[in-house]
Amino acid sequence: MTIHREGYKAISIGALAFALINLASFYYISAHEFWVSSLIFLVTLAMLLFLISFFRVPLRKWTLGPDLVVCPADGRVVVIEEVTDTEYFNGRRIQVSIFMSPANVHQNRNPIAGEVVYSQYHPGLYLVAWNPKSSTENERHSVVIRNKYGDILVKQIAGALARRIVNYLSIGQKVVQSAEMGFIKFGSRVDVLLPPGADVRVKLNQTVQGGVTVLAKLH
Repeated sequence: MTIHREGYKAISIGALAFALINLASFYYISAHEFWVSSLIFLVTLAMLLFLISFFRVPLRKWTLGPDLVVCPADGRVVVIEEVTDTEYFNGRRIQVSIFMSPANVHQNRNPIAGEVVYSQYHPGLYLVAWNPKSSTENERHSVVIRNKYGDILVKQIAGALARRIVNYLSIGQKVVQSAEMGFIKFGSRVDVLLPPGADVRVKLNQTVQGGVTVLAKLH
């Protein structure tokens, strides 16, 4: 396991706050109320460890296949439905949505290999990530990757807690399947829009791993 570069600043600030709070607690509280000082230490340590775990990047064996769509994010499948896309395709698509809790790995990965043909940031609201309107009304970044099997649109969507979306892709870029696409901080959602004939391989409420779990097979 490694720590994602997006977490370096936050973890450094968290570690500094942990040190200052506990130094103050040791000098001003521990002599009179040792149990209070111990409680402060345990609570602040738990918060620091949680912050570190949020930015973790686990070592995994990636799933690869030109006709496979892998999950771009860790989390739980909350939507599998046919929708009418008005952002890029202007037609019917199969939408699969993955909800990412604050406890999940928040690094996002390319669902297929191919060329980036669309990349657009959209400012918006911060509705809870499981709200159906979050797909079209929340702050989000949409990317379309194209290969010989078709175009796949991926939306990184901010949630009530997630206030920063990072996307590393640009139009014309050639990308590798399961390689890093971006990062979303503190709870969020990722939507994948598939061609109508795609064979969806996940189920509602299934727990999935980014870059590992097969989301669909293309034809």
